[in-house]
Amino acid sequence: MNFEFATATRIVFGAGAINQVGATAKIFGHRALVVTGRNAGRAEKLLTSLSASGISAATFAVAGEPEIATVETGVAFAKNENCDFVISLGGSSVIDAGKAIAAMLTNAGELLDYLEIIGRGKPLVRPPAPFIAIPTTAGTGAEVTRNAVLASPEHQLKVSLRSPLMLPRVAVIDPELTYDLPPALTASTGLDALTQLIEPFVCRRVNPMTDSFCAEGLHRAARSLREAVVNGRRESAREDMALASLFGGLALANAGLGAVHGFAGPIGGAFPAPHGAVCAALLPHVMAANLRALRAREPDSFALPRFYRIAHLLTGNPHATADAGVEWVQKLVAELPVPRLGAYGFREEHVADLVAKAANASSMKANPIELTPDELAQTLRRAL
Repeated sequence: MNFEFATATRIVFGAGAINQVGATAKIFGHRALVVTGRNAGRAEKLLTSLSASGISAATFAVAGEPEIATVETGVAFAKNENCDFVISLGGSSVIDAGKAIAAMLTNAGELLDYLEIIGRGKPLVRPPAPFIAIPTTAGTGAEVTRNAVLASPEHQLKVSLRSPLMLPRVAVIDPELTYDLPPALTASTGLDALTQLIEPFVCRRVNPMTDSFCAEGLHRAARSLREAVVNGRRESAREDMALASLFGGLALANAGLGAVHGFAGPIGGAFPAPHGAVCAALLPHVMAANLRALRAREPDSFALPRFYRIAHLLTGNPHATADAGVEWVQKLVAELPVPRLGAYGFREEHVADLVAKAANASSMKANPIELTPDELAQTLRRAL
């Protein structure tokens, strides 16, 4: 058995942790680029903590999912403001933008030199500027992953800037920052977290360390996702989901994902669909497709017993079948305020093109079994 495990240099978890960021950041410099969502006012606590530690800041707002141009603008702004390091406070889009800005502050050339699929795919040569990630949603685990997902409207794709060097220096997870998330956003990000615990648990690159994170995260998500949606200020539920998101990020960064995320990039690049909502719509159908394919073509696969284990963790029933796990997920998705893919303009005529694009996605290569084009197409149709 051979595997590697890498993550953020330091992980700080707990209610109120944002108030200590200034003291943590002093070693990185005297002026921070603070990347926020469209409402920069949410960074008030962070800016106060930085100021108390003698750190000045320039804020850079990212409205929506980051594009290549967003990163280029952010890099120019950070250089003009003489920023030493980068802090992202927000959801996955904000964290990914900050990661990419930090990387391009120290690496010469154009962003396209380093991007996958549409770019030249060159490796980063120099470590990025110090980067601190502070998530305000509980879903992607981007605070402990080594890539940044960027949109290219020109290509109608989302692609990654990826390097082990991009792991944040510090990840600060403060569950209190998620208390005021609306139910729909809590649902879509929470279902993304669930996806990122299921896919690494059955992917082709599983290992004992990521298994432990997936199992614990699934247990917490199963007991708390509904509660976090219904009662957003329930401390225990928000803490569980923040941990589930963190554990999913740790798992996917060190194992892999699967067909849900193989589809998510092309769909997100072609339609105005939030990543978490795409994952939610696809998850039960991809699980079912994988089970059918494994039983038909690879009945001795390592992954089949793992689908049973997922069912046990989700249902709380040690005798639950793998199909019961799929049914549990399908019922949960139906209960929560998450649209189907058709709500974003996705139609039957788009299926063939998206199947072809998804075939090139790195996540698809980690799926526990290679699904045929027809199986992939049928999966998409069921999610419409």
